[in-house]
Amino acid sequence: MDRLPGFRDFYPEPLPHKDVWSIDARNYIFNTWEKVLSYYNFRQYDGPPLEPLELYTLKSGEEIVGQLYNFIDKGDRNVSMRPEMTPTLARMVASHERNYRKPIKWFSIPQLFRYERQQKGRLREHFQLNADMFGESSPEADAELIALLIDILRSFGLTAEDFVIRISSRKAWSDFFNAHSSDPSKAYAFYQIIDKLERESPEISSQKLAELGFDYDEISQFIASGTPTEELQTILKNLEARKLSEFVKIDYGVIRGLAYYTGIVFEAFDRKGHFRAIAGGGRYDNLISLISGGKLDPITNTVKGGKVNMPSLGFGMGDVVLTELLKERGLLPSFNPTLDIYALIENESLRPQTLSAIETFRQNGYSVDFSLTPLKSEKQFKRAIDLNAIWSFRLQQNTSENAPTFFIKKLSTRQESSFSTLQDVLNLISSNH
Repeated sequence: MDRLPGFRDFYPEPLPHKDVWSIDARNYIFNTWEKVLSYYNFRQYDGPPLEPLELYTLKSGEEIVGQLYNFIDKGDRNVSMRPEMTPTLARMVASHERNYRKPIKWFSIPQLFRYERQQKGRLREHFQLNADMFGESSPEADAELIALLIDILRSFGLTAEDFVIRISSRKAWSDFFNAHSSDPSKAYAFYQIIDKLERESPEISSQKLAELGFDYDEISQFIASGTPTEELQTILKNLEARKLSEFVKIDYGVIRGLAYYTGIVFEAFDRKGHFRAIAGGGRYDNLISLISGGKLDPITNTVKGGKVNMPSLGFGMGDVVLTELLKERGLLPSFNPTLDIYALIENESLRPQTLSAIETFRQNGYSVDFSLTPLKSEKQFKRAIDLNAIWSFRLQQNTSENAPTFFIKKLSTRQESSFSTLQDVLNLISSNH
């Protein structure tokens, strides 16, 4: 029976063939993410993989339903597998933000699900790092988040020749709109068109913009100019102070759903153009108010009401594109599993004492394996080699004494030592570990 289309099996190394996914590579990516996030004092959280459907339509509109794994559950509730983590996070923060010092800096690595067409870098499930900050409106927070993204990518060995963070601004687009239109009722339709510039043909976009009184060529020139706003200047100076300027550029062509974002938006791109965006995010100051009962005014892009009003920003980075990028650049390390000790049982009468020794080794933090059933000595030794064991261990009955002799062999040198106590064996291993 095959797995469902768009889903993955993760195998331990060595892999059966090159086209399957490695659990060791996945753990390496997760561990690297977590290490860098700890440097920035981000704390981990998690939430349920199943949520009310309304949580996602509230943020993204009814059109998102076609991309979801949604159904009516046995309690007659309309629910969905989570396609993203931010709405769950917003719900959690809105419920208990008073219990946490500001700014709140949290991260999660959820598995997400979307029912959509498969293509390079996009499957129907993936794991995604989400790093978010709440309670800080200063552009310094945006710079901190962008610096975090840069340092995460650098931690994998990627350089400024491999990726660039393209930064844009909702405020810049708002200023453009206000300079070219005096009718705020057109704002929502305008941003909807701008949101789809990269997905629709220039002819269609040009026609739609003309109906609102905007010139497509003028918008193209605005995107190409890349003149930074005051808040963007602040962010650029902050990143320059960190010596990170070579990793960023202003690019108003980065849209990322301007009807949702309220400030700075950014995306990380492979400079060679072989992959989809590596990561993306921005400021979404309306979401907490919206989740906590507020109503969005699409004309002013503000939320009225809501029990909690809190500035928010964050980014997401999926494991699929990142893994493919690291593979192409030769930056995934080799995963050669090793075993500390392989215990040989050459005399079945000594199995109970060997099991006791194995338990002691494990209690002292060493990985140990052995044959669960009787096996010839040479086959056990071959198994130790196959498992890339560092040491082999065996007991031998001492005919002159009741206690057995403990033998430990360093497999790389084939040098074997014998001891009268297990503690002596532990001391040798510890001094060479």
